[in-house]
Amino acid sequence: MTSHSASLPLNPYDDMSPVTQAAYRARAAAAEIAPLPRAPKDDALLAMADALEVRTAEIVQANAEDVAKAREAGTSESVIDRLTLTPERVRAIAADVRHVAALPDPVGEVVRGSTLPNGLDLRQVRVPLGVVGIIYEARPNVTVDAAALCLKAGNAVLLRGSSSAYASNTALVRVLRDAVGGAGLPADAVQLVPGESRDSVRELMRARGLVDVLIPRGGASLIRTVVEESTVPVIETGTGNCHVYVDAAADLDMAVDILINSKAQRVSVCNAAETLLVHQDIAAEFLPRALDALAEAGVTVHGDERVAAYADGSKAEVVPATPEDWETEYLSHDIAAAVVDSLDAAVAHIRLWTSGHTEAIVTTSQAAARRFTQLVDSTTVAVNASTRFTDGGEFGFGAEIGISTQKLHARGPMGLPELTSTKYIVTGDGHTR
Repeated sequence: MTSHSASLPLNPYDDMSPVTQAAYRARAAAAEIAPLPRAPKDDALLAMADALEVRTAEIVQANAEDVAKAREAGTSESVIDRLTLTPERVRAIAADVRHVAALPDPVGEVVRGSTLPNGLDLRQVRVPLGVVGIIYEARPNVTVDAAALCLKAGNAVLLRGSSSAYASNTALVRVLRDAVGGAGLPADAVQLVPGESRDSVRELMRARGLVDVLIPRGGASLIRTVVEESTVPVIETGTGNCHVYVDAAADLDMAVDILINSKAQRVSVCNAAETLLVHQDIAAEFLPRALDALAEAGVTVHGDERVAAYADGSKAEVVPATPEDWETEYLSHDIAAAVVDSLDAAVAHIRLWTSGHTEAIVTTSQAAARRFTQLVDSTTVAVNASTRFTDGGEFGFGAEIGISTQKLHARGPMGLPELTSTKYIVTGDGHTR
């Protein structure tokens, strides 16, 4: 029974909107799942993975409807790629669910504990968040990832994907709900928020007291809308205006490799590099090589005047950088580039323009690396490593629900522990104060 039970009518769904009904059902499911041990949750996850594979054709057929509509609407190929589900991708998603099942259960973990001087036993333990709402764009894999992670952490999830993936998400949630219910858990632990209009999103954002937390995943405008308009607490997953700074003491071969991997290994993700900063002392030696390598990777450079000066004779296409370029998350084969006078100037540039996601320094100087990591305030600071490593799987967390760029509750890749809260359990023997 929820804390709202005293105010419920005899039929709790009378006069409720479909979104509110879904939230109440999720709250009831969350209360049922929260005390469960690991085994029944893992059984449900394995059933989900099996069902995804068995019903792949149904999922791919629904996805084909969304892809066809996206092409008719002139959607960019990078977005269509994120939207598309193939049998191979569905199998990979199922494998990810099995991986989540194999992860340790965070619920019940003792974060800290002690016996107080008065003899009271004090323990702080992890507990589920409750009802988690996910608002996201045209990435149907998020539907399954979010459902699996939330369920493993003992939560119910309300999924609100974009209308461009509605058929895909509907099919996926139907498959997941059948599997969860068939495994003996409440199917309402996984729900697609009813409706395709923005009204349903607004209603979800205002379901304070029913939904415990909202997590937006998508572009800057989506995240900003949820943060500014929601009355439900929000964990802000930020955009990725990530920087690579090549220091005066950089190994040039390493710097080129890290730059190309950070920018071009996959351009449509939040941990791809969007800005290159080069120390002036190494610019003449490094930039011609870097510009050629970027050109070979198909990357257009939006450079300042000092960068453009090194473009003569290179294969690179360098266009003049505008102030907007420094704050842009391109998610495309584009990168902004500037020459800076010093490490501190690079840090100042990053502080001014960063989204707080990931920044990297390439240097052989321990002093430079130490100063950079101390001064740069982002979720992840990489030393001699690609920005592409900022990922729950790469960090060994098994999976992630998103990358939080805020500083409250969670920061950086959010794995299973970040989908829990804590409570204190105080055990005495007739103690009174």
